[in-house]
Amino acid sequence: MSRPLILILGDQLSETLDVLTQAPDDALIALCEVHAEGEYVPHHPQKIVMLLSAMRHFADTLRDKGYQVHYSALDDDDNRHDLLEEAERLAEAYACDEIRVTHPGEWRLFERIQRRGTRWRLYPDNRFYCSIDAFGEWMAGRKRFRMEDFYRHMRKQTGLLMQADEPAGGQWNFDHDNRAPIDQGLDFPTPPRHRMDATTQAVAELVATHFGEHFGTLEGFNWAVTRRQALGDLRHFLTHALADFGTYQDAISDREPLLYHSRLAAAMNIGLLSPQEVCEAVETAWQEGRAPINAAEGFIRQILGWREYVRGIYWQRMPGYKQENRLNARRGLPAFYWSGDTDLRCLQRTIEMTRDNAYAHHIQRLMVTGNFALLCGVSPAALCDWYLAVYADAFEWVELPNTLGMTLYADGGYLGSKPYCASGKYIDRMSDHCRHCRYDVKQVTGDDACPFNSLYWHFLERHRERLKGNQRMKLIYGSWDKMAQSRREAILTQANAFLDRLDTEPPYGRGEHAEGYRRR
Repeated sequence: MSRPLILILGDQLSETLDVLTQAPDDALIALCEVHAEGEYVPHHPQKIVMLLSAMRHFADTLRDKGYQVHYSALDDDDNRHDLLEEAERLAEAYACDEIRVTHPGEWRLFERIQRRGTRWRLYPDNRFYCSIDAFGEWMAGRKRFRMEDFYRHMRKQTGLLMQADEPAGGQWNFDHDNRAPIDQGLDFPTPPRHRMDATTQAVAELVATHFGEHFGTLEGFNWAVTRRQALGDLRHFLTHALADFGTYQDAISDREPLLYHSRLAAAMNIGLLSPQEVCEAVETAWQEGRAPINAAEGFIRQILGWREYVRGIYWQRMPGYKQENRLNARRGLPAFYWSGDTDLRCLQRTIEMTRDNAYAHHIQRLMVTGNFALLCGVSPAALCDWYLAVYADAFEWVELPNTLGMTLYADGGYLGSKPYCASGKYIDRMSDHCRHCRYDVKQVTGDDACPFNSLYWHFLERHRERLKGNQRMKLIYGSWDKMAQSRREAILTQANAFLDRLDTEPPYGRGEHAEGYRRR
């Protein structure tokens, strides 16, 4: 009689997976900790602790539900430390003739499973609003692919924030109401602290031993590792942060990493929360008058719109998407991305917050570390691997399109209609970093000039032929062309001098980064 082994991946910790709900009574459930998954990029120690502790807690939950579970721990003597090889070892040991697994979130695993033959059987991942096939159907025959179009389609499909056939509040998008800068008088809520139980403490000790050389600290670890903790984080966000989330979602603080952000992405991305329950809870808060429409719409758009959209793009465009580099960016990652040793205050604080929390909110990623990398011509492989490594919520299906497409414009505008490039003026407007910085954000040239300013114009001039025809860039190029020739030359000289001094790591991609991060 056929007996399957059901492999549960570390970012699939949901009891509602089809592969689990359709499992026969004699199925063996396997969860496997392996070195290879912690080292293909140097994942932040907090990210590894979160994943391994959540996996161990989930295994206990499944046992309590009556499933037969085998758990391969990182320090087991017979562990093969390769996910697929370990699953096949267990299948042999338990006389399982088939291995079932939910569609993985990374192409590298999907491709490897496809090559293993008919013994492996893939199940669809039912945790998203839009399946991979449904997204392909939405794309079919379209000449333009934009998230806003997809988002409106999904609003109509789900009924979220809809009143009959019209959007709640009379418009689809309240983004213009969600751009308030930092206000020194704001009082940001403190997130709940999650006690590290014996399981998490044991995992933390294990990670410190095996991955202690990775960028990031374990002190202050505060990630949800159980569904109960994740639901507590959701309740806290709804009660204390959602009402102000929309207005200040683009603001950046020199001292506060979270502001009014939810930090729920990691729990959703590993399966402790579903996007459906999160979006419905936010909609209910709006309906009950506990949050304004701009907050509810702005938050739901990030999940129903952007999160679902980038996943669809990832699976439609891989594996070639990962090789895109339309701006021919070849510079290695700046060395201070690993050390935080820079006198650019915005970058220093973002990297320090990332080191301490395995977290930075989306504007810090897009308009600080991402914008700087774009302006300097950092290679997509280098920045993509860095983001994948250092953020607890980063998994390739969501990280790669955001970094390569939106942040670096490396796909030539497939994901975004224009590069998200900006001078120091943007950071000054949205944050309080500049008042603590040794550079003067109002200066473009000179020893004290903010490097973002000259780098911005240098980027535009460097890519003039590609970008000058973009309707959204014409005014910017018009301003550049109106400057005196001597002024333009001084700005380009300033930028080139900065780039010549910039200490970078050797160009790297997967598996080629070790010397860079282990030096620090």
